[in-house]
Amino acid sequence: MANPTYTLIASNTVGSGGASSVTFSSIPATYTDLVIKCSSKTPFTSGNSSIDTISFNGSSTSFSGIYIQAYGTGYNYGTYAQFAAYSDGNVSATTNTFSNTDIYIPNYLSSLNKSYSSDSVSEANASTPYMVMVAGLWANSSAITSITLTPYSTFLQYSTFYLYGINNS
Repeated sequence: MANPTYTLIASNTVGSGGASSVTFSSIPATYTDLVIKCSSKTPFTSGNSSIDTISFNGSSTSFSGIYIQAYGTGYNYGTYAQFAAYSDGNVSATTNTFSNTDIYIPNYLSSLNKSYSSDSVSEANASTPYMVMVAGLWANSSAITSITLTPYSTFLQYSTFYLYGINNS
C-alpha cells in the first residue's frame, strides 16, 4: 500500500442493555478496502468469548475460515466458518477492560470471493492472556454493502466499533 488513507465511514457505541449484534449497512462503493476496529466485551463468565460470526450482506452461507489462538504457554487452532475474533468475556476479570480487534477486508467491491483477516487480544490483565488470529473467506462474488458482527452472547455497554474505508493512492 502506497500512502493509504483511512476514512471513518461509521461508528457504533453499545448503549445500556447491550446489543445482540452490530451492523454497518449502506457501505459506500468508494474505497479499495475496509477495516473494522473494535473494543468489545461480552458477559460470558466462564472463560473467553468471541465475536462469534461475521456476516456480509446478511448472508450466513459460503463462509470458511481457520484460526489460531495463543494463551499463556499453549495454543490451539482449527477451522470455523464465519468466526470473526475474540472478545473479552470474563466479566470477573478487570473491570472496564475490553478486548481489541482489527478486522481487515481487502477488495470488498471485487467480483471474486472475499477474504478477511482479524487479530484480537484479551486486555483483561489476567494471568493467561489470549490472542486470536483468523483468516476467512466468503465464497461470493457480490460487493460487500453491509457487515454484521454477532457475539457469542451479547456486546456489553461501551463496546465500540469503527468502520473505516481505505483508499490506496
